[in-house]
Amino acid sequence: MAKSPYRRPLKPKAPRAIDSPVVLSPEEIEFVKAMVVYQDDAIIVLNKPSGLSSQGGRGQVHTLDEHLWAFARSNGNRPRLVHRLDRDTSGIILTARTKPAAAYLGKALMAKRFRKTYLAIVAPSAPQPRTGLIEAPLRRDEQGREAYMRVCEADHPDAETARTRYRTLSDAEGAALIEARPETGRMHQIRVHLASLGRPIAGDVRYGGALVLGGEAVPRLMLHALALEFPHPDGGVRRIEAAPPADFAAVLAANGLTLPR
Repeated sequence: MAKSPYRRPLKPKAPRAIDSPVVLSPEEIEFVKAMVVYQDDAIIVLNKPSGLSSQGGRGQVHTLDEHLWAFARSNGNRPRLVHRLDRDTSGIILTARTKPAAAYLGKALMAKRFRKTYLAIVAPSAPQPRTGLIEAPLRRDEQGREAYMRVCEADHPDAETARTRYRTLSDAEGAALIEARPETGRMHQIRVHLASLGRPIAGDVRYGGALVLGGEAVPRLMLHALALEFPHPDGGVRRIEAAPPADFAAVLAANGLTLPR
């Protein structure tokens, strides 16, 4: 089968920073500094809230990338995003404070030396099997101004390899809490892979997620980047976690789901 000339590259592209300085209000500076869960001379790790875009696109304003100007140094250097999270996904996101750190972490990301752990609330029950590896190739599907990812056959000309490990942490009537560890970095990968098992993530309008659980409206996409393990530019490996926010915890409680201790 002939290869499509529009095939997407398999290697992730590094986020492109906004180079023109952005003037932030005191409230915006306070907002982004409250996200910090760890920092040193090389990196800043943030706990991004749901609803905040990592970077701009299609008219997006007030992005996390813009807010990073709150950490700019006197020479004009400021942190750069190392990777992205979907707008509606909350949780851990890594930035580099220097160009050498950004280059080091970018190469480590490309070499697949990052280990990402997510939490997802799915419905209507735990997947079967309760633990497993999803190896379903994905392809990008453009519909007007919107982009979707679709499960496809491996020989599709636009197929991209995608692998997600998952396990069920807690389940109750009508919902389950899943830990997901993506081994590749495709757009919407966890969302599409769990939906392919018939267990879409709650609040995921795009891929068929439940909008009501336990008799309560689901406030947003119930996907949280819990932890990131990565090689530090100064040596060694770091693992940094961020507990789920209050809205995620409230949906857990309303559905009798619990986080392992």
